[in-house]
Amino acid sequence: MNNKPEYLRKAGAPLFVDRHYPKAAELLLEWKEGERINGPGLIGVPLSKPSISHSGASFTPGVVRKLLQSYSTYAIEDEKELLNGTPIIDIGDIFMHATDIEESYIRIEETVSSLLKEQPSCIPLFIGGDHSITYSTLKGMCKRKGQIGVIQFDAHHDLRNTEDGGPTNGTPFRRLLEADVLKGENLVQIGIRNYTNSSFYHQYAKDKGIRIFTMGDVKKQGIVPIVQQAIQYLTDKVDFIYISLDIDVLDQSFAPGCPAIGPGGMTSDDLLEAVHLLGGEKSVCGLDIVEIDPSIDFRDMTSRVAVYCLLEFLRGRNAVN
Repeated sequence: MNNKPEYLRKAGAPLFVDRHYPKAAELLLEWKEGERINGPGLIGVPLSKPSISHSGASFTPGVVRKLLQSYSTYAIEDEKELLNGTPIIDIGDIFMHATDIEESYIRIEETVSSLLKEQPSCIPLFIGGDHSITYSTLKGMCKRKGQIGVIQFDAHHDLRNTEDGGPTNGTPFRRLLEADVLKGENLVQIGIRNYTNSSFYHQYAKDKGIRIFTMGDVKKQGIVPIVQQAIQYLTDKVDFIYISLDIDVLDQSFAPGCPAIGPGGMTSDDLLEAVHLLGGEKSVCGLDIVEIDPSIDFRDMTSRVAVYCLLEFLRGRNAVN
């Protein structure tokens, strides 16, 4: 006999339920041990201690999951119901060491590598965390996927040296290049903008053969032609494409919860259009969303962009499945 009071609900459940209005949280299915993952899998990477500036980005995975309760599963523009397509398997969060950053990097890399060994059809969607996590997520993926190219949305090159401050959120692509995990010619950077880089690191990027699209290029050419160029450019060189979304690529008006805010960046419309387009590319093997600090955000505006990125990626993915 069930004696549970009628109106008791699970903690964290939505305050209001409409039977004809499914929430995006229903797209997120908890991973059961032994279950095969054939498609997107959400992985939280709550590491932000290596950030150059103060950051609470380690809180973002939990906030993003919670905000999925705020949106529906219906894409009105093309009248598509995401519940009819591939769900997102919630794999969980990678447990970080409390004080040892290098150990945390190792845990990320080993988790990704071992997961993809057992789940080769999984498309990891990493929610950071600061941008330093990309060194380890990509390194772990390359152990299982072979030659991977990267499309990086960012205001910064993230090619700083490690001698002046060790591995930080400003160094992941420098470290990947120096470790021969990634070739410069296989990295495309979109959204690089004025007063967020130095001449030294810009020259370093050009010397390494990195393909650079500045914010000026985005404004002149439009985001769709640039992303299409990036896809075609990498398709001729690599087997898979990895997407790295640093939220500071956005103008500060769209990302108040980003530690490195600044004017002159991309609109959220442009970023979402790019993510939707990339979601439809079968060569895309994973993505990360980094540099959101919920502790300084305003009404979760920046974390909501991350939620929309997940939904738009899934909409694009479902269109090709």
